[in-house]
Amino acid sequence: MAALNRSREKFAVMTPPFSRDIFTTKFPRSFFPVLIPLGIFIFFVTWYFWISLSCLFGSAVPSHLCGTSHARAETFAPWVDNGFESENVNGSEPHMVNRKEPDVVNDKVPDVEFQDTNGPGISESLIPVVQVDSSDEALPSDERSTEQASDISVSAQTNEFEGNALNEITFIDDLQNSDALAETSSETSPSSDCDLFRGEWHYDPSGPLYTNNSCPVLTQSQNCQGNGRPDKEYENWRWKPFLCELPRFNATKFLELMSGKTITFVGDSVARNQMESLLCLLWQVETPKNRGSRRMQRWYFRSHSVTVIRIWSSWLVHQTSEAFSYVPEGITKIHLDKPDENVMELVPKSDVIVLSNGHWFTKTSAYLLHDEIVGTQLWSPPENQQPMNFTNMEAFRITTETTLTALAMSQNYSGLTILMTYSPDHYENGAWNTGGSCTGKDRPLLPGQLVEPHYTKIMHEKQLAGFQQAVKKKTNQSKLKLMDITEAFGYRHDGHPGPYRSTNPNKVTKRGPNGRPPPQDCLHWCMPGPIDTWNELMLETIRREFEGVKNIKS
Repeated sequence: MAALNRSREKFAVMTPPFSRDIFTTKFPRSFFPVLIPLGIFIFFVTWYFWISLSCLFGSAVPSHLCGTSHARAETFAPWVDNGFESENVNGSEPHMVNRKEPDVVNDKVPDVEFQDTNGPGISESLIPVVQVDSSDEALPSDERSTEQASDISVSAQTNEFEGNALNEITFIDDLQNSDALAETSSETSPSSDCDLFRGEWHYDPSGPLYTNNSCPVLTQSQNCQGNGRPDKEYENWRWKPFLCELPRFNATKFLELMSGKTITFVGDSVARNQMESLLCLLWQVETPKNRGSRRMQRWYFRSHSVTVIRIWSSWLVHQTSEAFSYVPEGITKIHLDKPDENVMELVPKSDVIVLSNGHWFTKTSAYLLHDEIVGTQLWSPPENQQPMNFTNMEAFRITTETTLTALAMSQNYSGLTILMTYSPDHYENGAWNTGGSCTGKDRPLLPGQLVEPHYTKIMHEKQLAGFQQAVKKKTNQSKLKLMDITEAFGYRHDGHPGPYRSTNPNKVTKRGPNGRPPPQDCLHWCMPGPIDTWNELMLETIRREFEGVKNIKS
């Protein structure tokens, strides 16, 4: 036993101190110099592999760490919202639509040729070239294309278009998700110096946001597809300003902006046309309650307490029918300097007022200024009365100034007034009652083809003059905004009902043996159709006023 104890004591002396007690405090002091470099090594190895995998699969790693440019890196991330969208409309396959550049690209479209051009009006880079059957030799060459609408075929049924490189895409799975896109677009809306009304029309295969079958308030005379119009390409053109983007209409965004507010449309049947277009767009997200009366149309959207009102006021000023001086009863007397009392009564209840009129100034009437007759339209005064040279165009200027000034000086009104400029009609070779026609127009006019009629030009100028005078007289907290749509929609001779005004299966849609066209409507707009763009422009105008301007790169 003594020998065994001596052996243990000798072993203890030869053994290093840390071997005697592995849990002594000497362990960390001797081993930490090894652990620290090892931890740093493991960290850098892990970081290296993370960078390598991120660059490979397209993560948002700064491009200089991967040795690539930003443009190259974005091609690995097609889900990034950079101005393109893919929409699934009415169950169709998604379409790629370029919202930033004039050329839409991706693979091929059979039997479609694209042309390049620059200038205002319509972007030919997005025009599918149509094949026209010109076998009808009885028609003059300049009329043959207008009569063969049923013989026109466009091979634009596929999903993708051909052109320049496609760098940035955003995918949208269905129609409901288009609201999310429009909301994103509104966050990067154009700056205040971007003119929304200078631009061109681009072909958009994704089509409209509603159909004639999904809107129950659509007036039948504007239901072009329901009335048998054979072509649909007029539904697929979108307006693109030169310097910025115009987002697609977002019904949810509109209701949010107008939450607890009232928008009132005032004017003639063109104002009704726009109001019904707005209802059709909003109807896709919510069915409103009809709270109208014989006096006005009124719709209420309960989710956001939004009210949409329309009241009829064809001249926007006071009018009477009783005999006055030598003007007999039955001739409408237009009091140019007295605003419409029905409009002014609704002023305190409205947050946004949209004015649109002008086309009733061609109707029989007499003009009164300071209770004196100063002019007549389509009615001649007695021979013993002094001739008057006061035209209907000058009357339009004064009524515009009268109404806008009354709104701009009312102490009960602090809302937003939007004036829609004169809506162009497209009666060719005559007026609406003298054989004018827009039959067979199936696409917008090309740059250089627009010839603004003299009457439309003067009416537009007079309206602008009246607007400018009202702005100078404004004394309240309201705002006056001009939506100058006249030139842009001068290109859209394809957007009218033409002869497709009713469901009558026996209606005449072609010229007669004498070449005379059938009765038709070349003033109002098909729905869906170009009129929906009015509400896209209106929504952006309202958004700018309510949210302020947000700058983007155009």
